[in-house]
Amino acid sequence: MAYRDVYADWQADPESFWLREAEKIDWIRMPSKAFFDQGPAGEWFADGILNACWNAVDRHVEAGRGEQVAIIHDSPITGTHQTLTYSELLQNVARLAGALRERGIAKGDRVIIYMPMVPEALTAMLACARLGAIHSVVFGGFAAQELAVRIDDATPKAIIAASCGIEPGRIIAYKPLIDKAIELARHKPEFCVILQREQQPAEMIKGRDLDWNGFQQDATPAECVPVEGNHPSYVLYTSGTTGQPKGVVRDSGGHLVALNWTMKNIYGIDAGDVFWAASDVGWVVGHSYICYGPLVAGATTVVFEGKPVGTPDPAAFWRVIQNNKVKSFFTAPTAIRAVKREDPKAELLAEYDLSSLQALFLAGERADGDTLIWAEEALKLPVIDHWWQTETGWPVAANPLGLELLPMKKGSPTVIMPGYDVQVLDEGGQPVGPGTLGAVAIRLPLPPGTLPTLWNAEDRFRRAYLQHFPGFYETGDAGYVDEDGYLYIMARTDDVINVAGHRLSTGAMEDVLSHHPAVAECAVIGVADDLKGQMPLGFLCLKKGANDNHDSIVREVVAMVRDQIGPVAAFKTACVVDRLPKTRSGKILRATMAKIADGEEFKVPATIDDPAILDEIAVVLRQAGYPRG
Repeated sequence: MAYRDVYADWQADPESFWLREAEKIDWIRMPSKAFFDQGPAGEWFADGILNACWNAVDRHVEAGRGEQVAIIHDSPITGTHQTLTYSELLQNVARLAGALRERGIAKGDRVIIYMPMVPEALTAMLACARLGAIHSVVFGGFAAQELAVRIDDATPKAIIAASCGIEPGRIIAYKPLIDKAIELARHKPEFCVILQREQQPAEMIKGRDLDWNGFQQDATPAECVPVEGNHPSYVLYTSGTTGQPKGVVRDSGGHLVALNWTMKNIYGIDAGDVFWAASDVGWVVGHSYICYGPLVAGATTVVFEGKPVGTPDPAAFWRVIQNNKVKSFFTAPTAIRAVKREDPKAELLAEYDLSSLQALFLAGERADGDTLIWAEEALKLPVIDHWWQTETGWPVAANPLGLELLPMKKGSPTVIMPGYDVQVLDEGGQPVGPGTLGAVAIRLPLPPGTLPTLWNAEDRFRRAYLQHFPGFYETGDAGYVDEDGYLYIMARTDDVINVAGHRLSTGAMEDVLSHHPAVAECAVIGVADDLKGQMPLGFLCLKKGANDNHDSIVREVVAMVRDQIGPVAAFKTACVVDRLPKTRSGKILRATMAKIADGEEFKVPATIDDPAILDEIAVVLRQAGYPRG
């Protein structure tokens, strides 16, 4: 079936559509129906009984594919390459689950996982799922205070961690951060399991800390514990606007059903194929498309411990794809921009055989047209932008490669996926016409696999997502839908600026800036202006070898915005910077930059990759005369 037929099939009878998809995973007891009108936003497959670990591991071994590779660990940072078959993964997971069970971990208990990109991180996630325990993965190396906040919210019985993480040129000791976090937290976990890495072993606290190997050495392997379809599989914390993290809950049944659908229909992946999402287990991509999605589909997943550049060079991605015969590759636009900045003519790519690769998928932030064009010309393959959120758990809009490759439009993640009824609304909650910028919202109910609530915060869930537009989930993104049904995400709602009464998308301006031949990366923010309310201010990172006459480049980009968006944008100023402040997942911290430019108080975001960049930005802004007055 073509995309339009599949979407129409879902639209005509969502209940039957999702029940058919539910039959493609293993249930101990099939749900009596798909949707249950209960909880703040409804639940899926609530009375079915299943186990996520069984669906990700055991059933493939039972089907006779135990010798297929389940996990490839490719670590240029340590110079190692390791594979685990489904049979080996099953043994490892069952043994760890058995050891956790012997220490009292049972269905419903929470376990925090604080690990780098190693296979043991997936083993820990699956061991929790095997027992019906609820895991909460926290990005390895996260600050002690932020980890403490998550410990107090999730109240875990245990923490599973590694002694350290490894970055280019430095080792990050995790254990002191864990010790400090437990000291700061009101809630105290009963025990910690520590994977000792040779690069920096940790000092253990007697009576609380247990060595990964010794802990499970004599454990009896655990069987899978049956759980309800609406039983929480995990809690994943995402930054909240108040500074208090939001614990996104993911259920067990809908999660697996939705991910299984996406692997085939969006990413074109079948059992036995190699899939690589170059992300981290601490982010939603790591949950959906490093761990659960590929394994539920019976594919091979790549766990990559490295960076797009610097481990050792900008060809790291191409080497991994060639050596591991990757079929579909998923990363963030910021990673491709980093490669493009270091190797603008893609000269290194020519040294590698990428014949296994069918497509590159981008998500995590807006994919500017220049980056898409560069990647398409370099790879000579489809480069597919797709859009989703931590809260949704899987793509809202994509080009469904496994169904059919639709014509692409630059700047659009293409079309809405089955399960989602996306509407663009004005400030009063009324739908707007094609091409009109507005708030992107999704009509309730949300599909399977999306968040049913926030952990221990149902009222906050309602206020944050459901209150502003009754009957809709508010995404917090601004955009529009064109006359062909293609969605365009232009900015976070907060990044739509008001210049003399005109609502303008910073994303549209960034698209223009990115097309300048000297610009590797850019950002646009709105700064306070006494006359016009707000004025746009650009930030430019230049390509290696770009000319040193920054003033001329700024004049040229100002002229480009005036020509392509119009004088109404009032775009007059841009600053050249060495780098932009980003979260560890690659999102540019525009709101923080705007506060610096306006001279406002701000809190350094917990997810920032390198806080020192904010000082660099402040210096550049002062030189440019900000804050005004």
